[in-house]
Amino acid sequence: MLTIADAAPDFSLPGVYQGKVKNYSLRDARGQWLVLFFYPADFTFVCPTEVTGFSRLAGDFSREKALIYGVSVDPVESHRSWAEELGGITYPLLSDADKKVTRAYQVLHPKDGVAIRATYVIDPEGIIQYSAASNMNVGRSVEETLRVFRALCTGRLCPADWKPGDATGGSEHKY
Repeated sequence: MLTIADAAPDFSLPGVYQGKVKNYSLRDARGQWLVLFFYPADFTFVCPTEVTGFSRLAGDFSREKALIYGVSVDPVESHRSWAEELGGITYPLLSDADKKVTRAYQVLHPKDGVAIRATYVIDPEGIIQYSAASNMNVGRSVEETLRVFRALCTGRLCPADWKPGDATGGSEHKY
């Protein structure tokens, strides 16, 4: 899996947002933070909890100038149907049907042929600042992703369990 300080691989994928299909790319996100998360499949048990969790907090990410893209290997039409079934999603779901992007980010499950649960926070210059993965049966914490994103945006040293408004360390400290 790619990790912090790696350049995020460029991509261009079809995605669905508000029922409309268009291409989304890393290049289009330049100049903004991007939360890029991969999930195994539409119409499953754990995935909708994550997808709707990001949708519920999308306004918080947006207020802090971050885009969200969700990616799986499902086709665009599956995303469109699933988003409707979920009551609408407030960010694009991207289709990596040929699995090129999933491979480029090194998150293709070797046996199941789907994306693992992986999250990347990519800075405005296209550099990965946070990466995390969990086993297929365990959903990620969207609130933790938001907390880490907010900590990264401070540009300061943030201790464990830091929340906005808590004290941070300054440049006189290292790590």
